[in-house]
Amino acid sequence: MKSKVFYTDFRFSSKDNVFSKLDLLLKGVDLKSKIKKNNLIAIKLHFGERGNTAYLRPIFLRKIVDKVKEYQAKPFLTDTSTLYVGSRADAVSHLVTAVENGFAHVVVGAPLIIADGIRGDTAKEILINQPLLNKVSIAAEICNADLIIGVAHFKGHDLSGFGGALKNLGMGCASRKGKLVQHSTISPRIEESLCIGCGECQSFCAFGAIILANKQARIDSENCRGCGGCIAVCPQNAVKVQWNEDSATFQKKMVEYAYGALKGKEKKSVFLNFVMQVSPACDCCEYSDLSIVEDVGILASNDPVAIDQASVDLVNLQPGNPNSTLKSGLGKGEDKFRGVYPQIDWEVQLRHGEEIGLGDRRYDLIKV
Repeated sequence: MKSKVFYTDFRFSSKDNVFSKLDLLLKGVDLKSKIKKNNLIAIKLHFGERGNTAYLRPIFLRKIVDKVKEYQAKPFLTDTSTLYVGSRADAVSHLVTAVENGFAHVVVGAPLIIADGIRGDTAKEILINQPLLNKVSIAAEICNADLIIGVAHFKGHDLSGFGGALKNLGMGCASRKGKLVQHSTISPRIEESLCIGCGECQSFCAFGAIILANKQARIDSENCRGCGGCIAVCPQNAVKVQWNEDSATFQKKMVEYAYGALKGKEKKSVFLNFVMQVSPACDCCEYSDLSIVEDVGILASNDPVAIDQASVDLVNLQPGNPNSTLKSGLGKGEDKFRGVYPQIDWEVQLRHGEEIGLGDRRYDLIKV
């Protein structure tokens, strides 16, 4: 049976602006029936790296927050800290960046909570028994929430081709340990030229996996448990992720993490994809490049696979922006994401999501 995907383009008037259309989209996915009074509602989004300007506008989130409050529930905006060292590598820096990017309580009307704790290690292990992963490490407050509203900025990504609802769930709801599992099969390494032998990483490691000798740290891969904490605590940025996972396997792991994030909430979650300012790279970048197509619209669904399939289809139907990074696929109906990343088969995430029962690639597009 095809999944329903509700859609609005960006043609509006004084009678039906973007906010009234958002109301219709949320009505289409029947958000009200999923919410009970005093439920804690995780609105999962990406707050944007410092320097990035393609992330979603806070005013869109305010509309969703107000709707949840109308149903007498308690919304909070949430994301998890990054694996790499940047402006969102720990909860304190992450919250400062979020507020700088406009997500202050006075604007969005809800508190901001970093779901995996101060250092990205507040998590729960969820048993999933999937082809690649038996269990996954999901941010604790994602698990503790009663319902997830996944709000994604649909854009390109250099490992998955594109990032939408599935990536917002799979990568975005994982703890630092979970992010490392998705990106790498081996322990982090110490870059000797940067290490000063301060011992911060050794003090933090709970597994005795870091050895300090001759003012240099070394990671014992036999004892390393892959939590990734040493990456975050090193003041010299000397601990490096070994990004060795291939794109196809990364996408499959990401989708299995999405499965884990939704476990127990399969019927209590909804997804919105904002297909606008479709930048070629992730909002994790410290910049935003020119959009590869014009703004397309906003989609909503109860199926994360279907909404991503519909989003990529709508993007591909557009003429490409010849002034963008597109190398090919400029014509209507041509593949825009392979036009940016010709080596990436982005369909892997959609196929795997369908295969493990996360959703259906078949959909009916219903315009509101």
